[in-house]
Amino acid sequence: QLEIKFSPQVLGVVIGTGLSVLIVSALVLVLIHRFHLQKVQAQEQPKYRFRKRDKVLFYGRKIMRKNPAYQEGAANPSFDVANSHLPSEVLYMLKNVRVLGHFEKPLFLELCKHMTFQQCQQGEYVFRPGQPDTSIYVVQDGKLELFLSEQDGKETLVKEVFPGDSVHSLLSILDVITGHQRPYRTVSARVAEDSTVLQLPVEAFSAVFEKYPESLVRVVQIIMVRLQRVTFLALHNYLGLTNELFSHEMQPLRLFPQSSHPSRTSPVWHSKRIISASSIEDTKDSTGRQPDASKDQGDPLKSGLLEPPVPPLLSRCISMPVDISGIPKGPRSDFDMAYERGRISVSLQENSTIALDGFARSVMVEEQPSGIYHYNYCEDDSATGDCPFGPYQGRQTSAIFEAAKRELVKLMKIEDSSLLNNRVLLHHAKAGTVIARQGDQDVSLHFVLWGCLHVYQRMIDKAEDVCLFLVQPGEMVGQLAVLTGEPLIFTIKANRDCTFLKISKSDFYEIMREQPSVVLSVAHTVAARMSPFVRQMDFAIDWMAVEAGRALYRQGDKSDCTYIVLNGRLRSVIQKANGKKELVGEYGRGDLIGVVEALTHQVRATTVHAVRDTELAKLPEGTLNNIKRRYPQVVTRLIHLLSQKILGNLQQLRGSFPGSGLGMTSSSELTNPASNLSTVAVLPVCDEVPMAAFTLELKHALNAIGPTLLLTSDIIRARLGASALDSIHEYRLSGWLAQQEDIHRIVLYQTDYTLTPWTVRCIRQADCILIVGLGDQEPTLGELEQMLENTAVRALKQLILLHREDGPSPARTVEWLNMRSWCSGHLHIKCPRRVFSRRSPNKLREMYGKVFEKNADRHSDFSRLARVLTGNTIALVLGGGGARGCSHIGVIKAMEEASLPIDLIGGTSIGSFIGALYAEERSAVRTKQRAREWAKSMNSVFATVLDLTYPITSMFSGSAFNTSIHKVFQDKQIEDLWLPYFNVTTDITASAMRVHKDGSLWRYVRASMTLSGYLPPLCDPKDGNLLMDGGYINNLPADIARNMGAKTVIAIDVGSQDETDLCNYGDSLSGWWLLWKRLNPWAEKVKVPDMAEIQSRLAYVSCVRQLEVVKSSSYCEYIRPPIDRFKTMDFGKFDEIYDVGYQHGKMVFGGWCRGDIIAKMLQDRHSADFYESKRMDVLMCPSGGFTDLAEIISRIEPAKSYLSEGYADGEESDYLTEYEEEGMDAVREEEGQELLFAPAEQNAVFETVSPL
Repeated sequence: QLEIKFSPQVLGVVIGTGLSVLIVSALVLVLIHRFHLQKVQAQEQPKYRFRKRDKVLFYGRKIMRKNPAYQEGAANPSFDVANSHLPSEVLYMLKNVRVLGHFEKPLFLELCKHMTFQQCQQGEYVFRPGQPDTSIYVVQDGKLELFLSEQDGKETLVKEVFPGDSVHSLLSILDVITGHQRPYRTVSARVAEDSTVLQLPVEAFSAVFEKYPESLVRVVQIIMVRLQRVTFLALHNYLGLTNELFSHEMQPLRLFPQSSHPSRTSPVWHSKRIISASSIEDTKDSTGRQPDASKDQGDPLKSGLLEPPVPPLLSRCISMPVDISGIPKGPRSDFDMAYERGRISVSLQENSTIALDGFARSVMVEEQPSGIYHYNYCEDDSATGDCPFGPYQGRQTSAIFEAAKRELVKLMKIEDSSLLNNRVLLHHAKAGTVIARQGDQDVSLHFVLWGCLHVYQRMIDKAEDVCLFLVQPGEMVGQLAVLTGEPLIFTIKANRDCTFLKISKSDFYEIMREQPSVVLSVAHTVAARMSPFVRQMDFAIDWMAVEAGRALYRQGDKSDCTYIVLNGRLRSVIQKANGKKELVGEYGRGDLIGVVEALTHQVRATTVHAVRDTELAKLPEGTLNNIKRRYPQVVTRLIHLLSQKILGNLQQLRGSFPGSGLGMTSSSELTNPASNLSTVAVLPVCDEVPMAAFTLELKHALNAIGPTLLLTSDIIRARLGASALDSIHEYRLSGWLAQQEDIHRIVLYQTDYTLTPWTVRCIRQADCILIVGLGDQEPTLGELEQMLENTAVRALKQLILLHREDGPSPARTVEWLNMRSWCSGHLHIKCPRRVFSRRSPNKLREMYGKVFEKNADRHSDFSRLARVLTGNTIALVLGGGGARGCSHIGVIKAMEEASLPIDLIGGTSIGSFIGALYAEERSAVRTKQRAREWAKSMNSVFATVLDLTYPITSMFSGSAFNTSIHKVFQDKQIEDLWLPYFNVTTDITASAMRVHKDGSLWRYVRASMTLSGYLPPLCDPKDGNLLMDGGYINNLPADIARNMGAKTVIAIDVGSQDETDLCNYGDSLSGWWLLWKRLNPWAEKVKVPDMAEIQSRLAYVSCVRQLEVVKSSSYCEYIRPPIDRFKTMDFGKFDEIYDVGYQHGKMVFGGWCRGDIIAKMLQDRHSADFYESKRMDVLMCPSGGFTDLAEIISRIEPAKSYLSEGYADGEESDYLTEYEEEGMDAVREEEGQELLFAPAEQNAVFETVSPL
């Protein structure tokens, strides 16, 4: 047995070691405890224990709170709602409630208190027919299916509801708010998978309106806007339904429904309520005639405000510009946004005698519709000459008018009848009178007393009107257009004599301002007129929003719905088998997306993503099938839509020959992305760019095409308040900007010089971004541009280079473009001296106030830019034909004298030479001088003989010809020309047509003039391919100009015309016989081509076929001067040929001027339907804003501190999202030179540029 003895030293070491271990362990435990405690505290801080309803309320407050203040300089990181880790229920409810009513912080938080949650098992019903229709349901997880019950008891699936989507009908919500609650009748929702459903009772809105009564009008208005812009747009404009949308005979209206709107304690309600009224029918005279009456108090001119007094007339339009100078900038309410939406525009004038905040209102009286009369009642019983109903006038007529007003008080539930004083007119319309036409913007309410009004709607694609319904006595018409501010969707006509009361739009909004609950009664009359079918579709059709950069759907996805663009912009891209992506098209307001795949049940053929924030109407496949079963005539309309899409695709694929990719299209919307631009952002390269002057000049030019609005950060703050750019007002600002797009042809967004919230907003709203630089400076890259490259902005980007009026010609453009792979094109702008003048902002506005009084010069570069942005480009295409092409200059001179602008020029052979000269000079006189000098050099026999060579490839070496061309153009690049330019060559290496829009000018002009046998092919400096005369494949390339975005193409043909009446010599031909026929002077001459002519004709076969297609196209104006007597090499007859072209051009363009053809060319393609439906007076006032009453009262209440828009930590904000599932490399690939643009879709006035 081993005994171990411990020495005192060993024992001491052991004890010391143990103590050390204990001390270290204790310290470690203390540190771990402290770390754990801190971690627990950090975790407990944002996590609270509460019910789900309180959880939503808590996070709602969190995302809506304000940030202290905005600091100038670099912006903070934006707040991305999608990636903010907020609970899904908060995001989903915020999304659905916002779309519903533009709710902001206080209203949203109030609604959160009423939200409840339901856990539903598969197979259960969320609601069924017979249950009260009183809630909004939002799916948090799982899936619901929406069914419609048919008359035979079968259920039809019309919609699948996925997480984040909602089930509700805005018409049902309106019924609950107005106190006319209905049960579900044919709609049911079944749980397809175990689901969590958020339920928001509509009664919650009534609670909100108790605290915020003015929001009532705004919410009802949004419901009406959705009804008109989403439901009617889809069902009428695209599916062709008309009278199926309205009930032909209305249910008797209950004048006193039990309203659930408990707002008696609100200060906006009056205590007085008129409930007694005598029937108008009791006032008829004994003969059965209906007496007419109207009192002075119905005069809309507000007697005493206008001198001298003007007799009242029914006004077709009362829109007036407004000067906001001197108007107090006070808090603005949600009701004011309703004014803005309703497009109320009335003039305000200072008048110290009027006690209405120092302002008096005046209304312009314009044309009176024929057949409508307004009568003042007759005080003298004997005076019957001006009264329509015989001897019973005077006091009886006055009593009738008062009784009619009392009926209107009952219908509209007006609590103080004095609100109608001076706001109601009595009118009598004779049989056949049109009261209002479809598309009218300024509409009034019409309350029928006697007779009836017929309501008609124009059928889609037919010049026929169909009667929708009759408006009987006691009913109202015109409410929808008055509430929404949208154009009237039908025509109102009196087929027999009719008497009605009329309230103008502006007067109605004044009544609503005094008593907001009036909107409930009026809105209910609209809902009551809707057919049960519309109510079903209101459940099925969705109003959805897609954020900038997000994909709407991806290539290969299942096709289960069709989309209609309400506002915003979408881009369609297809990915080829080799991985390359190709642009298919861009879509703007009113376009139909995905209809082909949905109707053919194919997977999505392309990926469609939002270029910017976009609102869409979504029509599910099940809904479409249900409509087709119910109304078979819709199938015909769908076939028409499908045929249009397929025909457009076939026309795009039809080119000069297979593989050319240069197609002929019937509609410029298929080829020109600029044809549907709505918004343009202007971005400076550096601080020296005169942004204010540039945007004002551009606005001046755009005004000649259509209504244009210029917005800057200063204008936004002046019009909508200092806090308008705060993130808490984001949705309101977005709605306001979307409305501006609706009523203007183009909205210009002028960014700041730094990355401010307004700059981010401008970029986010833009369909196209103009990057403006100074052409005489060193090529540089701006900070804002680098931000564009780094933040996946998918809008079309164009480089604009400004040049001084007396400055040098453009140069080094290639260097500017090589720095910007994201730019798809460029334009050079020669600016008037005033653009670069140094003036204070006030002086600048004063100067441009005078400029705006004059018409814009259609030949200026700014007008050219305006036509490019609106898709109204005019192109000139010059054909090949040797010396006969000298007549091109004469035609151009005649065009200048006829004031016909040229925005794009191109050509083939001699046409490419003349076109390049004009693109460089922009003057027919200078072009003639330089072309004459070159023509003289072509007559030099000595130089020609010296250039002869051994004819293996060609008779001449080409050196002399090269020298002559280079002497004209020097080393200028195509990118440095003032006008966008192209020419055509034939690539015999690849057997293809080549279109040149960049590179060495003289080389590609020389290549385009390379006649086979005379000159050798030119080697392309880019790839070494051999290039020949473009006339062999496309001698008059009008189709290329069309594909580059031109709306109108003027094509001048100077080619030789071949004989077609050739001799029929039978099956064989003897050369000796042909020689005898030619040598014998007495023999009959025969026309038989020789070998050289046969080869020439073979070479030009493709060209001749292409020419016939161009001549028969609708977009091309074909001109051929009488130059057949001149030969190809007659350059010595330059002046004579020039004069032939000039005289012929004067004759042609003179006829165009007399026939208004030139005016039609310059007219915007949207003018016919755009101006009539959206006309609105726009005024540039000295302060630089553009104002009407709507903007004056739509200001947002200013905050105490100026906050950053969208950069506050913990707030929802404006943000630019990156592409889903794609890295930045893929982003740049799509935006830069790696993206292949389909030629038929490319807007090549802004040509695609790849770095050299």
